[in-house]
Amino acid sequence: MRLFPPRPGRKDSEHSKDCKDSKDSEHNKGCEDSEGTAPQRSPRSLRARLAAGTLGIMLVVAALMGAVSTLTLRHTLMDRLDDQLIAASERAANRRHGGAHDGKTPQSSCSSPTSTPPAHQDDAGNAGDADNADGGDGEPRLPPGLDAAGQPTGTLSVIVSGKTDSEPAVRAGYIDEQGSYQTLAATDYQDLLALPTGQGPTTVRIGGLGDYRVLAIHDNDSGDLVITGLSMKADNALVRTQLLIEGFIALGGAVVAALAGRAMVRSSLAPLERVAATAKHVASQPLERGEVSINERVTEADLASSQEVGQVGGALNTLLNHVDAALAVRHRSETQVRQFVADASHELRTPLASIRGYTELIAREGADADLPERATHALGRVHSESVRMTALVEDLLLLARLDAGRELRREEVDLVGLLVDTVADARAAGPDHEWALELTALEPPAGPAGELSEVEDFEPEPPLVMGDEARLRQVLVNLLANARVHTPAGSRVTTTLKRSGATLVITVADDGPGIDPQVRERLFERFARGDSSRGRRTGSTGLGMSIALAIVRSHGGTLTVDSRQGRADGEHGTTFTVTLPAADVN
Repeated sequence: MRLFPPRPGRKDSEHSKDCKDSKDSEHNKGCEDSEGTAPQRSPRSLRARLAAGTLGIMLVVAALMGAVSTLTLRHTLMDRLDDQLIAASERAANRRHGGAHDGKTPQSSCSSPTSTPPAHQDDAGNAGDADNADGGDGEPRLPPGLDAAGQPTGTLSVIVSGKTDSEPAVRAGYIDEQGSYQTLAATDYQDLLALPTGQGPTTVRIGGLGDYRVLAIHDNDSGDLVITGLSMKADNALVRTQLLIEGFIALGGAVVAALAGRAMVRSSLAPLERVAATAKHVASQPLERGEVSINERVTEADLASSQEVGQVGGALNTLLNHVDAALAVRHRSETQVRQFVADASHELRTPLASIRGYTELIAREGADADLPERATHALGRVHSESVRMTALVEDLLLLARLDAGRELRREEVDLVGLLVDTVADARAAGPDHEWALELTALEPPAGPAGELSEVEDFEPEPPLVMGDEARLRQVLVNLLANARVHTPAGSRVTTTLKRSGATLVITVADDGPGIDPQVRERLFERFARGDSSRGRRTGSTGLGMSIALAIVRSHGGTLTVDSRQGRADGEHGTTFTVTLPAADVN
């Protein structure tokens, strides 16, 4: 229900709503720029950081221990394998040198290491012929010495004969995992031929056989290049097994450490969390006004839990004791001042009434008398100042009563009638302003398209509040008078009544120059006045806004102000918002 059409233009409330409803990234960015940056992510808790740090340290230590143990194992296995390699090379040499005289020769790839068929010897009695690739019966020749007793599976032997001027004859073979002798392909032993002699064991990778530890020596008796190797497959498998076991142990240890560390950190930080809870509970209490007593303290058990918690808790208890004592002193001072103001206001009412009465009596009885003009003017000034001082005393007495928590009258108050009367009075007092009243609370609910639905039998719920009608009227009068006094002629003042859930909202908005930010911060303080733009043209006492705030709070409501001044988009003005709990009419 609008008594006057709304003024075109967007309000800040509509802009905020658009910012909330919009999903466009650029638009939201503009909203963030206008309303402030988004809140930063809160830091991680001390409990999480301690648990993560402890777990990280344990994992690092486990990794270092695993690396050291693995390297130690690998070094030990390498030393053992080198010893076995030297022993295998010596056994092969003894076999080669002794086998030339007992008629033995290495077996073919199809034979077993335990059976040694007769060898084909040359005129010199040497086992095998460097120029022949077989033993005469079509079977390939294997390196002499490979069949020496005690040679383990995986043993490799490559002999390059040095007795011929032609291309050196190469005999290469190895013992497979089944214990059978196998020849080694030329592509597998080509890299071995380039190994230097006399430099000790070396690790090489041979084709499909894997890693080998090989030893290359020069046989002085025969002039041959002899290369002996042992497979590292078993050692590598052992190292991999250890790494796998260490990984599982580290994983299990990490899980156990995480659970145990979490429990330990939780238990260790529990006293500190209780200290923080105590401080948070104290900080949530309203300490700015009224009688406040801080009874929360850190317990003795928490103080004795650890040295650090004891220091923090002890300092907090000392601080709370000082704050409690300061609050008690403040309350006593406020009580004394409030009592003084109440007593002084009450005592001043009688002499002020007497002064005003005597001035009115002199003015009536002396109307026909020939009083000097100066005396008549002085009597008028005395009467006007007594009226003004009486109003100030009444305001001070009202504030003192509200501060003391004195209950106001509680009855049903119709805000519609109250607003209609106060706006009409304001229009009469300020005819040079444009006044508007919008009773949105009496309109039918909005339809799906945002338009008002037309319901013939719609009966609006009466906007009633429980409170003191005279004091609520005083609040509205102060807000409308503030808009009238502090805005230039021709300004528009719009009063709106709407319903928001279980509350009724009254707004008094003007399109004036706005309130200076410094003035806005202390607007609801007592005896607060503005600068020259909001000067004392009407002799204001500076108690109107503080009285309005105290009355609204005594009714369980809130009073806020929003002012726009000197904005780049040209928007300016001031809006006072009063929220009051609606009365239950059921």
